[in-house]
Amino acid sequence: MLRYDHLKDHPRDFLATTSLTLAEFTLLLPAFEAAYDDLYPPHLTAAGQARQRQWGGGTKGGLADWEDKLLFILVYQKTYPLQTRQGLHFELRQPQTNYWIHRLLPVLQRALQTLGMRPERDAGQVATSPLAREGGVLERVIDGTERRRQRPHDATRQRDHYSGKKKTHTDKNSLLGKETTATVIDLGPPVAGKTPDKKAADEAMIASPVNTTLDQDTGFKAMNRRAYRRGHRRKNPKIKS
Repeated sequence: MLRYDHLKDHPRDFLATTSLTLAEFTLLLPAFEAAYDDLYPPHLTAAGQARQRQWGGGTKGGLADWEDKLLFILVYQKTYPLQTRQGLHFELRQPQTNYWIHRLLPVLQRALQTLGMRPERDAGQVATSPLAREGGVLERVIDGTERRRQRPHDATRQRDHYSGKKKTHTDKNSLLGKETTATVIDLGPPVAGKTPDKKAADEAMIASPVNTTLDQDTGFKAMNRRAYRRGHRRKNPKIKS
């Protein structure tokens, strides 16, 4: 069973499990608590009605502590397991796991937004993003990332989502990060795992500030780097003008 009290004494395991150091986790926790209270005020029920008894009464859930709530959603975001498997890690049944995932994901997003650490989801806003301009360094790195998904029932979608690189069915996102700090600036929309990295990046149409340098691996070597250095958007060829 995963619990914060057990994992915090093992820094390497903590980083591998959550993608955060203990110091980063500690920084995020207060913003996470505040975001939770904003989204789910203690004086209201889950249905948004006034409580008939004081908050905190009744049976305690499997994620009673703030640290365990944050740990739960970070582990889910890092590994993206099936809900049944995620529940086994925290001694929750699948319906409970589903409930907590949908309840805590908006909280994590709001907390990251409050701290100014939430990646852009609109690639056209990257050029003016405070996160991208932080530190004044215009060095970028682009890459693709894949995560496993359930196999689609439709045969055509099965072929589209089957990744020869991962030997399983996946979804793919393009990531734009800061080379000096490894901060993720932009997270592209999900595409089928079979989609080449360059095509996924082209369809995202990332706009970067003038004179931005872009580091890329061989999967992006055919990309027109000037389109990013000059801050131009790459037009999606599937969209007719």
